[in-house]
Amino acid sequence: MSTVDTNASRAQAEAATNVPPKKRGVPEGLWLKCPGCGASVYKKEVEQQLNVCPKCEHHFYVSAVQRIEQVLDAGTFELMNDHIRPTDPLVFTDRRNYADRLIGEQNRTGLSDAVMTGTGMVRARRVAFAVTDSAFIMGSMGSVVGERLTRLIEKATEQNLPLIIVSASGGGARMHEGILSLMQMAKVSAALARYDEAGGLFISVLTNPTMGGVAASFASLGDLVFAEPKALIGFAGPRTIKATIGIELPEGFQTSEFLLEHGYIDRIVTRKNLKTEIARAIDYCGK
Repeated sequence: MSTVDTNASRAQAEAATNVPPKKRGVPEGLWLKCPGCGASVYKKEVEQQLNVCPKCEHHFYVSAVQRIEQVLDAGTFELMNDHIRPTDPLVFTDRRNYADRLIGEQNRTGLSDAVMTGTGMVRARRVAFAVTDSAFIMGSMGSVVGERLTRLIEKATEQNLPLIIVSASGGGARMHEGILSLMQMAKVSAALARYDEAGGLFISVLTNPTMGGVAASFASLGDLVFAEPKALIGFAGPRTIKATIGIELPEGFQTSEFLLEHGYIDRIVTRKNLKTEIARAIDYCGK
């Protein structure tokens, strides 16, 4: 082998040993950016904290199924009225046919509509329980949501059960069903009035967001109204109100903290304490 070939082989060997190792990329989905503080937080740690930021206690979205797991004793939830399914009475169309939208939402979320209702136990106390889910058409209240809630309230009345409704509705009444949706506000409220006359205890839990017709009806009618920290609660949104009246709104307007200060809610309860606070309220009220 010539001297030239030997030198070339040596140069190639040295170049090979100096190649920097390939960096291992961070797998996607391990970290979340917190909307509250902007920090990058470890997803598993957030989940261990019931989907709450460990740095600033921002409460992330949780699904209806997760909420049931967090509030009710394990294995005690009995689903009611899931056989009642939404239809398209107005043959409504915007960017999509409402009928197609419903199918898409059901496939995407695994829910049949925006509310789950049933009975279960909260620290061994039997309750009637409902939770809306903002992932399904923003948790808006259509005919099925109103009917399921009404039937749950009637069952709570018949069996003298404490009633817990966790609201997460940024859509209010569902425009796709027109007046049929708006009628649910009165129907559910009337059922709550009969429940109240029978001596029932209704604990309403407001989460982010609770808006529109939901906030203007059953969500605000609790004997006790709890709210998660920094939840957006109101009828029209802050931007709509500001554009309508043309003035600057107070700092923190329509947040849980603002509403607690002005007497709209009774207590701000963090997610990790919600189950205990509900059980304590039931005992205190003798239910």
